Amino acid sequence: MSDDIGTNTTNSEDNITLKKSTYKKLLGGLVIVLGIAAFASGYSIATFTNDDSITKEELKEIIADIKSQPQPNIIQAPTPSSIIQQISVDDDPWIGNANASIIIVEFSDFQCPFCSRFFHDTMSQIKQDYVESGKVKFVFRDLPLESIHQNAMPAHIAAECADSQNKFWDYHDLLFERQAEWQRLANTEINQKLIAYADELGLDSSKFTSCLSDQSVQDEVRRDTMDAAKYGASGTPTFFIGNQKDGFTKLVGAQPFGSFQVLIDKKLN
Repeated sequence: MSDDIGTNTTNSEDNITLKKSTYKKLLGGLVIVLGIAAFASGYSIATFTNDDSITKEELKEIIADIKSQPQPNIIQAPTPSSIIQQISVDDDPWIGNANASIIIVEFSDFQCPFCSRFFHDTMSQIKQDYVESGKVKFVFRDLPLESIHQNAMPAHIAAECADSQNKFWDYHDLLFERQAEWQRLANTEINQKLIAYADELGLDSSKFTSCLSDQSVQDEVRRDTMDAAKYGASGTPTFFIGNQKDGFTKLVGAQPFGSFQVLIDKKLN
């Protein structure tokens, strides 16, 4: 009999008992699967489970190996069960036609690599085909995953401060374009970099710096994260596509443009 697995019989039913060490190994395997699944879906999850049987570095190596392989662009039609009737756009930044028949609400994290992928690979096509034509209103809402992205909250606060000077989208683009430049800065350095970006965009430096420590701005970001939890958005990027009359369909991850196109066209028609 193996040291790891034992059996006993009660009421003619087989019961399997696992040693703690074996349980940990199985749990470690589950962590790998979850990490791989999240990567394959183009999705950052809010929490992550560590286990003694696998280190963070080992997991990074596994994911890096997967990343090196070609990734298919799979277009999947969302199921009817994903319809959510009401999604608030709050008073968050938006682009497009205020009266567009379709709204896209993105819950995003400026430090999330998959949100960056969506920005670089997909958003410009959505803007060109649907936003600039007046068919879609695109709304950005905050979902900084502080448990895994240490500089996400400061970045979101800075973007809110840029919004107070009507420069949100310029600042939004700059944060994603230079994500590698600021994402691993120490706590003592991140605000200096965020202020430098504001100066580059011509914002009032004094107002911007003061805004960074304004509690009401942080509260605004927190309200977005609370709404995200209410709507079932546990990671980034998460999109809700539809309108208040017919409801919204949730689309998760850095999906290719085709996934958005199929869903938007169906709703437009």
